[in-house]
Amino acid sequence: MGGESTTRTAPRGGGVTTGRAGGGRAGQRLSGLAVALGLVLFLGGFAWAAVVYRPYTVPTRSMAPTIDAGDRVLAQRVDGGEVRRGDVVVFKDATWSNAPMVKRVVAVGGDTVSCCQDGRLTVNGRQIDEPYLPEGSAAEAGLFPTVTVPQGRLFLLGDERGSSLDSTAHLTEAAQGTVASGAVQARVDAVVWPMDGMLQRPSGFEALGALSSPGPLRTMVALVAAGTVLIFGGAAYGPLAGRAAASRARSGTEGAGVR
Repeated sequence: MGGESTTRTAPRGGGVTTGRAGGGRAGQRLSGLAVALGLVLFLGGFAWAAVVYRPYTVPTRSMAPTIDAGDRVLAQRVDGGEVRRGDVVVFKDATWSNAPMVKRVVAVGGDTVSCCQDGRLTVNGRQIDEPYLPEGSAAEAGLFPTVTVPQGRLFLLGDERGSSLDSTAHLTEAAQGTVASGAVQARVDAVVWPMDGMLQRPSGFEALGALSSPGPLRTMVALVAAGTVLIFGGAAYGPLAGRAAASRARSGTEGAGVR
């Protein structure tokens, strides 16, 4: 009878151990899936950003305080036809410089623009609220007469009006300081170093027409962040699940031995 008792007890103990080990393997599989999905999201977010955005370092203070000298920005690759009033753009015009420049679009083809009326920039007869200008400064630091912007061209100003070499420095040229929209390479979405974040929407231009929609940068950041959480969470969960399963298996085996 003692032999029979031993034979019956062993399968019970063995059954408990197998179940607990299976739980550990399930945890490992779940951990692997989480890490794999995390890698897809993490790498996918970076790959998407590499296709859509270009990094630039701004060497001057002409766009201060929005963008200061030495700031690193991310600019979305766009077609010049997508540019709207208020956008901060990266462009290259050989008559201005051999290097890319960063300025704010204040008027597009067909607009009339001048400075200043009651100390404010005027576009199509409307005074524009410009909260992005340096504190204590006035738009009239860059006074200029009325300019009618030709179709397919843009009138650009720096936010630091007193020192910016922008459209006002080229008024005597044939195009009256305007730049072809095709010269635009990208639209600045965010200052990433220092981490000032996304550029504020220029609401002062809203009454003149639609503003540009924000780029997908926030979505990309969310993908990278979610991927990071899944990678580290999944990597940590695997060993924890294994230890928990082993602990339950030992407890089950001990319980079976008592029987």
